[in-house]
Amino acid sequence: MTPYGTPGRAPVLGVRYVCTVDKKNAMRAGAVAAGTTLMMLLMSSPALALTRDAGDDPGPGLSVMETIGLYVVAPIALFVVIAGLVMVLDKSKKQA
Repeated sequence: MTPYGTPGRAPVLGVRYVCTVDKKNAMRAGAVAAGTTLMMLLMSSPALALTRDAGDDPGPGLSVMETIGLYVVAPIALFVVIAGLVMVLDKSKKQA
């Protein structure tokens, strides 16, 4: 018998889970992710942007409608376009 399974057959290669993630490791990973995010937020405080640098010339700000259009409507429209293209160009067979 070959070390890969039954003789004369191709080996079945796949992911074999030795053990599942237990609750303790999941909590540890969540705590590390939350701590990292919190530290990044604290280190990049918006208060640091209140003082202008020499030669800093900010442009005109966006209006409320421009901001909503840019950060809300545009991503939704992009999602709809991509989802539509995926549905239209789908080549898989329909299940009866």
